[in-house]
Amino acid sequence: MKKGFEKYIPFTPVKIENRQWPSKVIDHAPIWCSVDLRDGNQALIDPMNLQEKLEMFKLLVDIGFKEIEVGFPSASETEYEILRTLIDGGHIPDDVTIQVLVQAREHLIRKTFDAIAGAKNVIVHFYNSTSTLQRKVVFKKDMDGIIDIAVKGAKLIKELTDEMKANGSETNIRFEYSPESFSGTEMDNAVRICEAVMEALETDADNKLILNLPSTVEGSTPNGYADQIEYFCTHLKNRENAIISLHPHNDRGTGVAAAELGLLAGADRIEGTLFGNGERTGNVDIVTLALNMYTQAVDPKLDFSNINKVREVYERTTKMQVGYRQPYAGKLVFTAFSGSHQDAINKGEEYMKTSGTEYWEVPYLPIDPADVGREYEPIIRINSQSGKGGAAFIMSNVFGYQLPKAMHPEFGAAVKAVCDAAGTEISPQKVFEIFSTQYLEINGPYQIVSHKLTEENAVNNTSPKVRFEGALKHNGDEPVNIEGSGNGPIDAFFNALSHVGIYGYRFVDYSEHAVSVGSDAKAVSYIQLKAPDGSDVFGVGMSHNINYASIRGVLCAINRYVSRH
Repeated sequence: MKKGFEKYIPFTPVKIENRQWPSKVIDHAPIWCSVDLRDGNQALIDPMNLQEKLEMFKLLVDIGFKEIEVGFPSASETEYEILRTLIDGGHIPDDVTIQVLVQAREHLIRKTFDAIAGAKNVIVHFYNSTSTLQRKVVFKKDMDGIIDIAVKGAKLIKELTDEMKANGSETNIRFEYSPESFSGTEMDNAVRICEAVMEALETDADNKLILNLPSTVEGSTPNGYADQIEYFCTHLKNRENAIISLHPHNDRGTGVAAAELGLLAGADRIEGTLFGNGERTGNVDIVTLALNMYTQAVDPKLDFSNINKVREVYERTTKMQVGYRQPYAGKLVFTAFSGSHQDAINKGEEYMKTSGTEYWEVPYLPIDPADVGREYEPIIRINSQSGKGGAAFIMSNVFGYQLPKAMHPEFGAAVKAVCDAAGTEISPQKVFEIFSTQYLEINGPYQIVSHKLTEENAVNNTSPKVRFEGALKHNGDEPVNIEGSGNGPIDAFFNALSHVGIYGYRFVDYSEHAVSVGSDAKAVSYIQLKAPDGSDVFGVGMSHNINYASIRGVLCAINRYVSRH
């Protein structure tokens, strides 16, 4: 045997000229078929029990699947039992079709037909492997022998279906055939066997055959699979009598891409699982496929508006964990640690509020978390890599404090210092504690003991003056009376401070807003001053009285500057 990479046989591309799929777009949802209860379940360390299967089935129905493969009833009594429980227990809605899988072997087919008795809508899905490798290694048959297996299976299925109808059965039976390992089969042979099955089943436009083309073991780049699908669709006789279905696996990690390109190449239907559960690396993830369409303004016809519930049921019934980075559903996919990302998300949210846009336009978030039942609070998380915008976002979206943009660098630096010291992520509550320590709990060295604001009478139609009167303590000394007038509360307070030697500060800017509603509403005021040394310093004041909130903000800024010098 060759050693290393040289021992592998590379994929042989399909010779196709003037391929059409690269110029197409996905503009509508495919037919979806969940195979969670069959392909997904058979790959579990601990397969689902009956109750877990029933819960999973209900979840799939609630999501909106109209075709659900429920198992391999001829394979075991357990599989038979779940099917009979679904039928006899009345668990299957009239608009949902159950799908059963069976090998193209006579005794298994007959047992399958016994199992489906009494169901309203059924897809009988039969298969045999067709790949070059399996023909050589497993079956030791040529292609004619493989076609014979499929045709005999098809004829028996047609015969048993006709017998059921003749005996008065009201079960609506449709057919599906899979050339298993399609992607490892020569395309002309894949076309040959599917045409033979279509002929045996007497397929027509009113009774279309589902031709399922599995990438049972992913063996090429996604474009290679798309070429195979386009070649198959354009070479199949009576293509109009077939529904082309895809069943991608994820061995190369490109199952989603292969499915999307396969749809472009002409497929009508997708078989897959929630979160990509399945053999080896799993089946294609229908959640990702559907929500990818959703973000391109295409209705996927599946409801993932409560993705947390879907994930919870999935994890409980399968005992499998959804990865933290799993698209759309992972715990961290709506989380930004990078400072530049945090800032952009913050700006995007503000843009959404102020622009009146009808579209979702937030950088780094391809989908509105609310559309999948997620919340905004965990989007921004704070660690040593976070920037100035992240802490401000937390203060705004979690606690309702709208810090002015000029204040973001100062507060962000204070938060980063705590993160650096901790060496780990800090919680939103910790961010608020830092804010309180830095701004709301500053107690010295200056303290207002009392205050009164009055408006002086205007003279000669000029604007009225505001007068401040109060008492100020310094480092616990006896209070000193201060007073001053100005064109507003802040100006009057500045003038009062200058009379006791506090000067050299210049007012730059302020903003204000309410931080609660109702009778307990408080105003918060953000003050930006230019300190005597020319540096910027910020203060925050809170009060039920907006004027006093501004005054406290000024004193907060002065106290913070004095404390550092």
